[in-house]
Amino acid sequence: MTQLAYSNRPYFDHGAIKEISVVLENLGIKKPLICTDPGLAELGMIDQLRNQLSNEISPSFYDQTPANPTEEAVENALEIYKTQGCDGVIGFGGGSSLDLGKSVALMANHEGKVVDYSINEGGLEKIQKTIPMIAIPTTSGTGSEVSSGAVIIMNDGRKLILASEHLRPAAAICDPELTIGLPPILTAGSGMDALTHCIEAIMSPVIDPPAEAVGLDGVERVIRGENLKKAVKDGNDKEARWNMMMASTEGAMAFSKGLGAVHSMSHALGADQELRLHHGTLNGVILPAILRFNKDHVGDKYSKIARAMGKPESADLPVEIEKLNQEIGLPSGLKDMGVTEAMIPDLVEHSMTDPSNATTPRLPSKEEWEKLFLDAM
Repeated sequence: MTQLAYSNRPYFDHGAIKEISVVLENLGIKKPLICTDPGLAELGMIDQLRNQLSNEISPSFYDQTPANPTEEAVENALEIYKTQGCDGVIGFGGGSSLDLGKSVALMANHEGKVVDYSINEGGLEKIQKTIPMIAIPTTSGTGSEVSSGAVIIMNDGRKLILASEHLRPAAAICDPELTIGLPPILTAGSGMDALTHCIEAIMSPVIDPPAEAVGLDGVERVIRGENLKKAVKDGNDKEARWNMMMASTEGAMAFSKGLGAVHSMSHALGADQELRLHHGTLNGVILPAILRFNKDHVGDKYSKIARAMGKPESADLPVEIEKLNQEIGLPSGLKDMGVTEAMIPDLVEHSMTDPSNATTPRLPSKEEWEKLFLDAM
């Protein structure tokens, strides 16, 4: 079994879920709150986790994590944590459950509201050591199991980022077998999330060659190795599932050097509580527009990305991504996801204040944000 020497050193392999009791014991957790979502509860996947817990472990559950986690959901889960006398958190599910778990771990020993700890409200300096949290992803996309951030929709409607080294999970278990039952459309959207993380991190102007190299390896796994297409076509392909989970983890390792305008736009769209749009799918649909926008502002990085894809250095990257989106069944544009042009002014305002802009290679003007949303329609 591989144990990656990267920060929280995730256990990574088929069957790694069997390590959960050892991990809990090492962290001194006996009464974890398991944060998950209704879908996993209905599928019975919670039982897979529960069956691996030793008799000494007495878990409590919060299984109402929304598709895009909210401040209200964090508050509800925190109430269970406190009333049940829990001493740690397990995030079990997609990025939403992991981000919710991180936020509960934060608020379990911090005063105030979740929003107080967002980057926009100066939270970076406020966050201290949290209670221990274990991340167990069941999708291959966000890489939240190794990242130091969480994205939450606040009670005021803003979708904001919490970020601190203290938010990086104390431990992570990456078991690709947990993704085998993921439907093709979620496999596709999650996979594009991982790919976008890799590509945006590479495009970031921050100088971090190791992170960039990790991002390029992630791109190679997704596209050159055709592992995303394989996993979408055959969800039981264990090798493809392994490689996609590795690409997901690598994407989050890579974006330690930052993200960019794709995420600024997808965060704005993801804040809409009526449409409830899937974050990874949004990233995949928006990515071609940003690749066109950044083309002349990233030096030789497009040729590096093309080589990692297994394409000629002169390949048209936006077109390649659009082809991939079509092949894996993603929408052709935001319009197909229910987004209208009337929404663009509000989306632009949200995008302009997103922290991801700090590491974009080309910062759009207000008018350019509008054009980018139109291009992605």
